[in-house]
Amino acid sequence: MNAPVRAGHKVRAFDAHDPAELRRIEGFVAEGGGSLFHRPAWLRAVEAGTGQRAAGLVSERLGVVTGWLPLTEVRSALFGKALVSSGFGVGGGMIAESPEVARALAEAAERHALTRGFAGIELRGGPIPDHWDAWSHRHCGFVRPLAASDEAELGAIPRKARAEVRKGLALDHRVTIGRARADRAAHYACYSESVRNLGTPVFPRALFAAMLEAFPESSDILTVWDGERPLASVLSFYHEGAVMPFWGGGVFAARAARANERMYYELMLHARRRGMTRFDFGRSKTGSGPYAFKKNWGFVPEPLAYGAWTAPGAKRRNVDPTDASYSRKIALWKKLPLPIANALGPWIARGLA
Repeated sequence: MNAPVRAGHKVRAFDAHDPAELRRIEGFVAEGGGSLFHRPAWLRAVEAGTGQRAAGLVSERLGVVTGWLPLTEVRSALFGKALVSSGFGVGGGMIAESPEVARALAEAAERHALTRGFAGIELRGGPIPDHWDAWSHRHCGFVRPLAASDEAELGAIPRKARAEVRKGLALDHRVTIGRARADRAAHYACYSESVRNLGTPVFPRALFAAMLEAFPESSDILTVWDGERPLASVLSFYHEGAVMPFWGGGVFAARAARANERMYYELMLHARRRGMTRFDFGRSKTGSGPYAFKKNWGFVPEPLAYGAWTAPGAKRRNVDPTDASYSRKIALWKKLPLPIANALGPWIARGLA
């Protein structure tokens, strides 16, 4: 797809399988301060792990990249079809050198959606076109600097949360950090049980493997163990000086063992030793339990700006698990035996990008 030229800028479809194209876009993202979710490597890992196609739109002028909109083409029998920037991420959206380029990318995205039968477009950050729906009250991000030493890091945690961390440290559970098969198995065991207990379908195991493969030098898994039993585990990314604990959770016994508290504290220490300067606690639904947990750790919530365009006559896709329409389904999912939840969950979760 080639869009009309606007003041010398031409918008065209991204070729996710051209090595030269991948290098150009990766360079543009790095130079423009883009997020992990803007990187073509992220889109390709989503495709490899879920089957949802990597796509995107590139703006160029005289052969130089001037704008980029990463897209995941989400197709789901349950949740419909949508273009998401970026799939399975908490950020994304357009990177554009000017408002004019942003408008051109948005117009091209609308045409792409209409010609390919997608009901809508979702942008997680970046410029939001004036005629699209926009909001910043539903989710918040949580980022703060890492401290200069282990003791200072503990001291930076507010008193009540710090007491919980100290209880976890006193139990002296084993902590491992790695990317091997055993690390992946431990992570999936903890994460899948955790999301089942929250009433959420688990993502495909292949998605985690694809992400680890896509970011071999900037991802790992930290796990807290009670003997040979994993209690809590988190898969994290390292990007532009920030550690990002992205998929984490614990089994039922983790609560009494304060394993989640120990896990995040140990990750802060590990990240500083890796040269990171910030801890990006990710996003949480405003007013939710995770939102309160992060605030209790001394993180200040920052509203996240999202936007959406819906095709004429279509209904906007709703994948918000806190929406009242999902309450009964969530209650039923929590009661499923874990093997059944793990068998059904990945098929459903592929559409929750």
